[in-house]
Amino acid sequence: MKKYLLLLLCGLVLGIAPAHAQRKTKVKVKSGAGSTANRLQPLFGGVSVEAAQQAVGAAFLADIDRNFASRAEASKFFSTKGYEYIGENKPDTALYRFNLAWLLDQKNADAYRGLAVVVSRNETPDESIGLLTQGLTLEPNNSAMLGDLGTSYLIRYQKTAKKKDLEQAQSYLEKAVAADTANAFAWQQLGRVHYLREDYTKAWEAVHKGRNLNVSSLDFDLLSDLSAKLPDPQGMFK
Repeated sequence: MKKYLLLLLCGLVLGIAPAHAQRKTKVKVKSGAGSTANRLQPLFGGVSVEAAQQAVGAAFLADIDRNFASRAEASKFFSTKGYEYIGENKPDTALYRFNLAWLLDQKNADAYRGLAVVVSRNETPDESIGLLTQGLTLEPNNSAMLGDLGTSYLIRYQKTAKKKDLEQAQSYLEKAVAADTANAFAWQQLGRVHYLREDYTKAWEAVHKGRNLNVSSLDFDLLSDLSAKLPDPQGMFK
C-alpha cells in the first residue's frame, strides 16, 4: 500500500496543508548551491546548520536578510513554495525549498512535514517517520502531521507485520482526529487500522465519518476489502 504521497497530496489540495500569506518576493536560489548530493537530501544530508549555511553561501543569506523582515518569515515563504512544487510534481525542487526553510528556521514544523511528503516516495517509510517525529516535537497537536505519521506507521506495518507498528499507527491516527475531528483522511486511515484489527463495525464507522467530512477521502481499496468482510451497516456502499 504505497499511497502515502497520494494521501498527503490530497490533504494539501483540500486545505490540510498550512496556508501562509502569499507574497511576491524574488530571491535568487541557485540550483547548484552546495553539493548536489547534499542539496537533494533531507536536511542537507544531516549536516550542521553552519555547514548548510556555507553550502548555500553568504550572498544567498544576505539576499534573504534584505528581502524579509526575519529569517523565520523567509522560512515560511520557502515551505509554502515547497508545497506548491509538490502540487506541480517537482519533488526535487520542493525538497530543496523545504531544506532552505529548515536552514532559515529549524523551528518551522512545515519544513519537516514537507520533507516527509517528498521522501514518502522511498521504498520504506522510515525516513518520513523520522522527519515527522521531529516536526511533532515542535507542534505536538498538529493534526495533519499526526495523521501523516499514523499513515506512515500503517504502511510500515503492512511491510513488517509487527504489532508495535500497528499500535503506533492507531495511536497517532486517534490523536490526529482528536486534535481535529474534521481530518477526513485520518478517519479513513483509522478505518484501515480497525479493519486490520478485524473490528469491522468500527472500521465502517470511521469510513463514514471521513466520507461525511470529505467524499474524496474515501479509500476504495478499503471499501472493497471491508465490504467483503461485513456489508455496510448504512447500506451506502455495496
